[in-house]
Amino acid sequence: MARRVSLPAADDLFRPTAPPDEGAAGASEQTAEPTADAATGPKKPSGRVRHDEKMTVYVTSDELLDLEHARLLLRRSHGLAVDRGRLVREAIALVLADFEANGDASALVRRLTEE
Repeated sequence: MARRVSLPAADDLFRPTAPPDEGAAGASEQTAEPTADAATGPKKPSGRVRHDEKMTVYVTSDELLDLEHARLLLRRSHGLAVDRGRLVREAIALVLADFEANGDASALVRRLTEE
């Protein structure tokens, strides 16, 4: 009977290699939760950290193609290799920051009231 080979997870492949003393400052900056106090400024997207929460969003094939086109354009024109999840998290952060700053005049409210 053939056995399935177990491959390492991404966390195993990209684990920190620096000793804990040297890497502690950099690691704490990457895994820190974003805050939204008036003193610290607006929320920021989480970027490349392990995400514990999951949400499923259904999109049309055209929306998915537009998202993939934007991802490839970012890579080709700006040298930014991002996955679709990061692109979506960045877009959400932008929309929510605009909503917090502009309220009723935000692009989110305008688009949702057009429907």
